[in-house]
Amino acid sequence: MMRTSVFALSALSLATAESTLSLRRRLSFEKVAGYAPGSQVTDHCAIDRDQAEIETLLAKKTNEAFSSAKAVYNNGGNSKSYARVTLTPALVGPLAKGARITGKSTDGIEIAGKAYNSYDAGAKEIWVQYATTDIQASYVACQVGSLVESINTEGCFAAEGDFDISGTQYAYTYNIASDNKNGRTIAGFSTEAGQKMRLDCPGCPYTDFTYFYNYYGADDYADEWVNAALDGGSTTFKNGNADFSKYGFDGRVEAVKKGTAYLNIFMYVIREFEDALDDCKRGCMDCNDDPVHAWDEGVCFYTGSIEGKDGLTPDGKLLHQLADKRCADFKTCGLESGELDGTANLNYELFDLFSLGKFQLQTGNCPAARKTTKLVTELMYIPMIQGTLRYAYKVGVLNEGEKAEAEGAAFAAAVLPRIHAANQDAAKTIYENMKVGASNTDHMAVKRAFESVYANLGITCADVGGLWNTATSSYYDGYEPCTDASTGGVIKEEDTTLAVIFGATFGGLFGLALLALCFKRNKEKRGQPVFSPTMYEEEDKPTELH
Repeated sequence: MMRTSVFALSALSLATAESTLSLRRRLSFEKVAGYAPGSQVTDHCAIDRDQAEIETLLAKKTNEAFSSAKAVYNNGGNSKSYARVTLTPALVGPLAKGARITGKSTDGIEIAGKAYNSYDAGAKEIWVQYATTDIQASYVACQVGSLVESINTEGCFAAEGDFDISGTQYAYTYNIASDNKNGRTIAGFSTEAGQKMRLDCPGCPYTDFTYFYNYYGADDYADEWVNAALDGGSTTFKNGNADFSKYGFDGRVEAVKKGTAYLNIFMYVIREFEDALDDCKRGCMDCNDDPVHAWDEGVCFYTGSIEGKDGLTPDGKLLHQLADKRCADFKTCGLESGELDGTANLNYELFDLFSLGKFQLQTGNCPAARKTTKLVTELMYIPMIQGTLRYAYKVGVLNEGEKAEAEGAAFAAAVLPRIHAANQDAAKTIYENMKVGASNTDHMAVKRAFESVYANLGITCADVGGLWNTATSSYYDGYEPCTDASTGGVIKEEDTTLAVIFGATFGGLFGLALLALCFKRNKEKRGQPVFSPTMYEEEDKPTELH
């Protein structure tokens, strides 16, 4: 269900405006599931390769495999790769972060890199980050870290050789297997959350992170959940605790792989969008590359690299794929929703908003970008709700076992803090029925609890849909879509705010926008999105290392 008045510009006016912006931005970045980033984020998108490696290892269901999965979770292998090397002689002068460094592979192929940090004269150990490309399939050719199943050393620096650092030659040595590290990890999304989302940012504390901090009583709640599931231990939260000693490998696998994606990565997606707002310079056409880059990172962490340019693969590992999976269960796929396969209606909505938000940031329309971010964040909870409902039914009615119980507990953990902020009694009901080791699951009580807070969450019954029974081609009894209190659909103030992005730079675009508004309203009344998620291409921005 497309929301009324989300967009202020039609495809025509946005394309015209972006052609003006493109006079000083290049249009060569590879699309991410249809979204055209304005900066290079191939390395960021690759975080889903760590998720894939973790899932491959967990599937072996052995203590050794769990230990290996924990190492990948903590140390990574695919994102922000760097070599830790020892120089001979030591640096003769200071080295700035980002300074170009070149060396060669074992096969003599030149490899480009850059200084990971700034270093003083006399430093002997430095970290050299591998340069990344704009093409996802070849973004970097050195993936080691703690990987087990997918190590790639083809593009790593040779074990010894010479670096060219600012025109000076330095001999170096390092161990290819143990000294190729990674600066971006799934664990880091949680262990650094307190500083980046609550304590040390211009917009701190971020609203949604505060929900989770207040509920769980810990900044690193996601990391605690994942480690407890990996170790078969218990969490020590203020609310929402889980004792994974009650599970064998089947339950712990689900708790880990859903925890990494839907607790760690989910919140960091929101963090990147909030970070973009923190950096936004109102009314400035030429100073918003940083917020666009942060916004692009958020889209990457939502989507990942496995989804490809069009986002149609069924093999994705992150939130984009979750939305597509859940829409098939709740009959919310397709441009107009109501379908049982294909792209989730939610993803059509989100990718329209992603493109709109990027444009608002580029043009310095910071207030409009903030409203767009709020809409994005509200929508992102929908698959978590759908997942919890699905497994409440599987456990409560179909009597499925540990695997389903763990999946339900993990989905609930990913949304309970938001429910708790809306209604503590509703959150308690959901937790008591879905928690690890629950003695009973009243699926209808869970459904009613969720439905009681939809309006507060900014979503509707139609957004969530109903649990579909493919065997009978009907909804499961009692799990049909609910009906909102106002069937007319209350339009919130933020949903009606139009992003006015005009001025001298755009000249005659004002008239186009008015025409576009009429066009857009007619389209959306028929339930059709104004923008497809494959329409835009954009700019350049040096990689900022988040």
